[in-house]
Amino acid sequence: MNCKYIITGFLLAVTLPVSAQLGEELHNFSVGVNMGMNQNNVSFTPTIKQKGLVGYSGGLTARYISEKYFSMICGVQAELNYSQRGWEELIDTNTDTYSRTMDYIELPFLAHLAFGKMHGTQFFINMGPQIAFLLNEKEHKSAQWNPDERPNNVDNKEYGMMADKNFDYGLLGGAGLEIKTGIGNFLLEGRYYFGLADFYNSTKTDVFEKSAHTTVSVRFSYLFDITK
Repeated sequence: MNCKYIITGFLLAVTLPVSAQLGEELHNFSVGVNMGMNQNNVSFTPTIKQKGLVGYSGGLTARYISEKYFSMICGVQAELNYSQRGWEELIDTNTDTYSRTMDYIELPFLAHLAFGKMHGTQFFINMGPQIAFLLNEKEHKSAQWNPDERPNNVDNKEYGMMADKNFDYGLLGGAGLEIKTGIGNFLLEGRYYFGLADFYNSTKTDVFEKSAHTTVSVRFSYLFDITK
């Protein structure tokens, strides 16, 4: 698989000066596991004041490295992950606390670009689309719950209002370091997810015009090579 087609297919916003010459072919297939933590928010319109909701993520990773083009190593990566998303509200008018945990199965499809030694330390970038499916959601309210004490201009219609849509999609980007050893590959990565789909209906007659996830995550992965 030619590196320029990987970049074109998965990184539409990036243009690289790649000629038609084929780089050094590689056939490195790796599989493994990943785990990490998310800091989640939801982009609401009208706005809801929030502080980041911390959740967990983890799953399976499969990666295929196909080519080395000069100093750039090119490949593709797919994952199957469980991820906790949602939001936690910032309520400064009384002692109420409220958060919503939303559990998703995620499937990222990523271009993998790395720079460094083939058998040492590499800096890498992962970018591409992600789809997800909502499994369940749960509200968490404080024992003392007095939403009627909020100012009159605050609309609390999200309470008890479950998601209308279970399918989510958006764009995912990350960067990190990989250390290759004789017992496997160890990766530390930071990621940002920008949701393009609303989980509430968003017509003119609905409560929210926008309700899309944003997530910042830190994750650790372990991969072992099946083929080199």
